[in-house]
Amino acid sequence: MFAKVCSRALQLARRAAPALAAAIVFAAFSAAPALAQDPAAAPAAEESSLSIGELIVLSGFIGWMIIALSVVTLALVIEAYVTLSRDKLAPPALIDEITSLFDEGQYQEAMELCENEPTFFTRVVAAGISKIGHPFEVIQTAIAEMGDEEAIRLHQKIGWISVLAAVSPMLGLFGTVQGMIASFHVIANTANPTPAQLASGIYVALLTTFEGLMIAIPATAAFAYLRNRLVRNIIEVGAIVEDLFERFRTQS
Repeated sequence: MFAKVCSRALQLARRAAPALAAAIVFAAFSAAPALAQDPAAAPAAEESSLSIGELIVLSGFIGWMIIALSVVTLALVIEAYVTLSRDKLAPPALIDEITSLFDEGQYQEAMELCENEPTFFTRVVAAGISKIGHPFEVIQTAIAEMGDEEAIRLHQKIGWISVLAAVSPMLGLFGTVQGMIASFHVIANTANPTPAQLASGIYVALLTTFEGLMIAIPATAAFAYLRNRLVRNIIEVGAIVEDLFERFRTQS
């Protein structure tokens, strides 16, 4: 019952997450030209706006580091989306084949199939098969322990996305602080610094924070979506495994 309730709750989260993530990414990139615009030249907005490429060049080495992190983050998101899908964790054809072997009582063949086709589903099933002949509680414990172990391993795959989502704005803040230090250095070493001298340094410095947030916001949304999707898939596969071994409850 608990698994069913969790599964329904995660289904609702899954439906809302893609739309939220898309809205955040669209808003972040749509805001880029407006935020890059010089406030003092608002009437000439079309002439003063900067492209994303120009912002990166102005932000210097820190900006390039943030862009490199964005490429890594995107690669991790795509990899996690593909490898942690429901069909990858528990291929339907493999489920049908193992179920058929269980119905025929060919548990050794089912174990060999699990060993030859390593997936989240087959690893958990193999743990249960290895305890066949023991009380049902022993089989259930083996399945639960292997399921927890595999779940931790799968969550580690998306953990780096969360790390990069946290590091990007911190790296942007580092660039901003560096730029602020340079601006105050101008004040300390110039008799009468002009507003333009100070504003230009601060303007460029703030670009790194802006770039860091552009990476962190969609990365955080992607991590939340992938985490909820993974939890839902784990619960669904766990329910399939429980149904598969339910036949041994009456035999214990």
